[in-house]
Amino acid sequence: MSNTNMKIAVVGLGYVGLPLAVEFGKKYDVLGFDINAQRIEELRGFYDRTKESNEAEIRLAKLLKFSSDIEDLRSYNVYIVTVPTPIDGFKAPDLRPLLKASRMIGTVLKKGDIVIYESTVYPGCTEEDCVPVLEKESGLKFNKDFFCGYSPERINPGDKVNTLTKIKKVTSGSTPEIAETVDALYKSIITAGTHKAPSLKVAEASKAIENAQRDVNISFVNELALIFDRMGIDTTDVIEAAGSKWNFLKYKPGLVGGHCIGVDPYYLAHKAESLGYHPQVILSGRRVNDNMGMFVANKVIKLMIKKGHRIEGSRALILGITFKEDCPDIRNSRVIDIYRELTQFGLKLDVYDPHANKEEVKHEYNIDLVPQYASQYDAIILAVCHAEFMQIDFNALRNGNSTVIFDTKSCLSRDIIDSRL
Repeated sequence: MSNTNMKIAVVGLGYVGLPLAVEFGKKYDVLGFDINAQRIEELRGFYDRTKESNEAEIRLAKLLKFSSDIEDLRSYNVYIVTVPTPIDGFKAPDLRPLLKASRMIGTVLKKGDIVIYESTVYPGCTEEDCVPVLEKESGLKFNKDFFCGYSPERINPGDKVNTLTKIKKVTSGSTPEIAETVDALYKSIITAGTHKAPSLKVAEASKAIENAQRDVNISFVNELALIFDRMGIDTTDVIEAAGSKWNFLKYKPGLVGGHCIGVDPYYLAHKAESLGYHPQVILSGRRVNDNMGMFVANKVIKLMIKKGHRIEGSRALILGITFKEDCPDIRNSRVIDIYRELTQFGLKLDVYDPHANKEEVKHEYNIDLVPQYASQYDAIILAVCHAEFMQIDFNALRNGNSTVIFDTKSCLSRDIIDSRL
């Protein structure tokens, strides 16, 4: 299959799939497919609720069409899967969206077709979990009738500088020839270039360790924050001092959420445990990071008690519910840990976030976002460093001088805060 006769279907039009479909849609016949009919109607109207692509960018993709009808997939020969790969309530990989997409593609798969997975998985998942489903549904034979590729997504939600085409892409294929084909396909849109991995499993592993490495590094500074809090010294001050050495990595403490860093290490750990190895470093880092929301909430309560507040019935404001700044993505936001802990103490909480979709927040976390913050709060927690929050007059929100202000992102002036991570 040459690039000239490729017809590409991108399955899953979220934060990863839509930007990919838009870029390919500038050069290839592309179908953007999603089972969410409302999402398809919005995109046909050039509206992207994730804010990853704007109207002008979608309009530039002249060869891109959108559909939620499975029958429309039949006329395509390259399928790129970009569905979510979350974890379940027991922090085990939840492959249901991935396997459901594989079953669907299997029903339309033809001889000579290529299925490329971008969803983050553990090493071996494509060949061990997805391929058998494709074979069963299609009746075709892997690496004889159809082929697979794996090219892990590297989208950074909300980042308007390091966009899809500017980030080097890892590629791979199930045969040497398919590896070349997949690599050439991505090279045609990725200006930063590609890195062709020697196998699907190597490409899968590369993505898993990217996020596990960041998670472990952040867990180290989060643990330092816990230690330095007991010592009465500021973690940011310590990091700035240590950062004066050229080879010190200046990671900052904070809440670790989102669909990647807070999830993917569990995929790697799951695979390791299935092989009889129980990882120590990866899971210890996860434990530290998963407890940071509870630490913040308890620190706020201690500060309020110190200032003479009666905890039950006090009013508090949480600024931000998304997992990162200037982005509407609420997936796996650890701000919810702060909210739940403070609620258990009996605080009356307002949660305000101008970027988050209030219906999604209600559905995902059962929280009613306030349309606007009020005033006279006994505690204020800056959970996300949205640009709008930097313009707030925090003194106007205080309920007297005893109001506690906690900065989880270390982005506010130290003159107005009581504590920070």
